Amino acid sequence: MLDFDVRALAVLDCLESCGYQAFLVGGCVRDSLRNVEIHDYDITTSALPQQILKFFSDYPVVETGIRHGTVTVLWEGLPVEVTTYRVDGEYADGRHPDEVRFTPSLEEDLARRDFTINAMAFSPSRGFYDPFGGREDLSREILRCVGEPRRRFSEDGLRILRGLRFAAVTGFTLEKETRRALIDLRDGLRKVSAERIREEFVKLLCGKNAAAVLREFPQVIGGFLPEILPTVGFDQRN
Repeated sequence: MLDFDVRALAVLDCLESCGYQAFLVGGCVRDSLRNVEIHDYDITTSALPQQILKFFSDYPVVETGIRHGTVTVLWEGLPVEVTTYRVDGEYADGRHPDEVRFTPSLEEDLARRDFTINAMAFSPSRGFYDPFGGREDLSREILRCVGEPRRRFSEDGLRILRGLRFAAVTGFTLEKETRRALIDLRDGLRKVSAERIREEFVKLLCGKNAAAVLREFPQVIGGFLPEILPTVGFDQRN
């Protein structure tokens, strides 16, 4: 049995008792499997946004990103993000989907996520759901994109830096094709705001494996921090 805050499980139970599928998803599942502290709780559900608002009308609710299906429920002081199963449209700006489509399929929802270790879902009543092998990658300490790496990084340039941040924090190794795509598409970071780059980079620097990541990926970090690049004899294409 995975270990989660009882308040997050209460939100899950509420959605289930109303007749809808609901799973804890993403980082909270990953971190529980790693036996590290969980900082954020996310739930994915078959319930639509207006239904979610109705179910939790007796609790403080923030319409965090209701256009994209996300509301935040504050349950006894714990913020829990609840998002309807969705499929993302095209990413014309290289950061955000132009539109989203709600879907009844949990697997379709998980398929849009960045890395396999973030595409696992769990419900006490329905069990563990891991269609992309995230649990195996977690045990092998590998970072691998869900689906085609080039597509994932082209959709959202921030995923490039998130990949390096996860490598720094966990000490995991980037899978070969994921690593190559991350390097090749590093210019996608130019579409990311300075504030978001700073936020991810600070987390990277706090990681136990930060020095190794900085040494291994100077051509990526150098895109926004040129001071890290060697001045002589360095080929940024590699």
